[in-house]
Amino acid sequence: MKRFEDSMTSPNNKHPDWAESLYERLAEDDEGRVCKDISDEACQETPGNFLYTLIANTLSSLADKLASAKTTLPWLLLHLGGPSWMLSLLVPIRESGSMLPQMLIGALVRRQAIRKWVWVWGGGLQGSCLLLMGWVALVLEGALAGYSLLGLLILFSLARGACSVAFKDVQGKTIPKTRRGRLGGWISALSGGVTLAIGLLLGMLQNQDSSWFYAGLLLLASACWFLAALVFSRIVEFPGATEGGANGLTEAFKKLNLLKDDRLFRKFVVARALAMGSGLAAPFYLALARDDLGGALVLLGLFIAVEGLAGLISSPIWGRWADQSSRKVFSNASALAGGLSLLVALVSLLSLPSSLTWGLYLLCFLGLGIAHAGVRLGRKTYMVDMAGGNKRTDYVAVSNSVIGALLLLTGLLGALTALFSVQATLILLGSAGLASALISRNWKEVSG
Repeated sequence: MKRFEDSMTSPNNKHPDWAESLYERLAEDDEGRVCKDISDEACQETPGNFLYTLIANTLSSLADKLASAKTTLPWLLLHLGGPSWMLSLLVPIRESGSMLPQMLIGALVRRQAIRKWVWVWGGGLQGSCLLLMGWVALVLEGALAGYSLLGLLILFSLARGACSVAFKDVQGKTIPKTRRGRLGGWISALSGGVTLAIGLLLGMLQNQDSSWFYAGLLLLASACWFLAALVFSRIVEFPGATEGGANGLTEAFKKLNLLKDDRLFRKFVVARALAMGSGLAAPFYLALARDDLGGALVLLGLFIAVEGLAGLISSPIWGRWADQSSRKVFSNASALAGGLSLLVALVSLLSLPSSLTWGLYLLCFLGLGIAHAGVRLGRKTYMVDMAGGNKRTDYVAVSNSVIGALLLLTGLLGALTALFSVQATLILLGSAGLASALISRNWKEVSG
């Protein structure tokens, strides 16, 4: 393992003392620079790259919370008089729309020796889409407003897919292997703190249901993305491999053979697919809570605040653990999410006092937020550590594309099941989460 003991005094050191000190505190790297799995020249730039990545991704996470397809966009769509059937398309478009095209996007990214610019341009495009959504909120109404929002969300999701592939590759080239989990943990913690503040603010602004209010949220989210793109452009990335990036759709489909030929990767994709309930279950928690406790913006604000609190208190712990064993983080988080979904389904079927029900729903939602943070961080860290170079790009593209397709199918199945029973949907998602935990326990250890 390479270490740069004299990085603070080297004449080639470009980072101010405060940046070096802050990096050492956040990354717990105060006994000599750890440079596992990155080049010597990239190691010299680690403090600045760590901080730029932290700031850029915190801003992008804040933008995601302000323009969430689970809260802000549905409320805006209904406020503008859009067709109610469009509500069921928002989350699938937001998630699968960024995943499905990644086999093609991955091939394009591989052609770039410097890949941070893919993220920068993708971030700028996402900011532009949110800016136009703010215009829609002020100008359009009815079905036209709904179709416009859906169209912009599709474009937004495609840009998000490009950013997803590029980020993992840039991170793999610029951040030491044993510090990636800590970085992800701090990103989730900072965005979680902001989410907590947003939830509390929503509870206080419960009478601000106007087009200008929603437009303001979207414009602020847009500004966050533009600023994030600017910060990310400051990352110092050195040229990487570009082989294998010349083929388009044919080459992308050839990569699907990884699912057949690579046993470790196949087990990863299967477990990840079964763990999707950690993200899909949240709306059903809210639906059952609304049925039992009534609908109010204050209640929604509390759930958003609790989600932020979950990220704030859990992500640094998950991140440190992920550097030691991302496999265990993913497995335990999947088990927690699955068990909580089964518990919420049971609670909703019991006739409990409302005072007790309030606490149970919020506590379970807090647990789900903690579990989802662990699932996301565990599988992201495992993906980056599992492979290097262009193979990492192929893994990201194929797994996200497959998961995107399964997400659409799961969403349709969940919608059909919810027509009969929301509890049945949670039981289905919870059982899948427990199965994911069992499968991932047998993954090969790749972290640490």
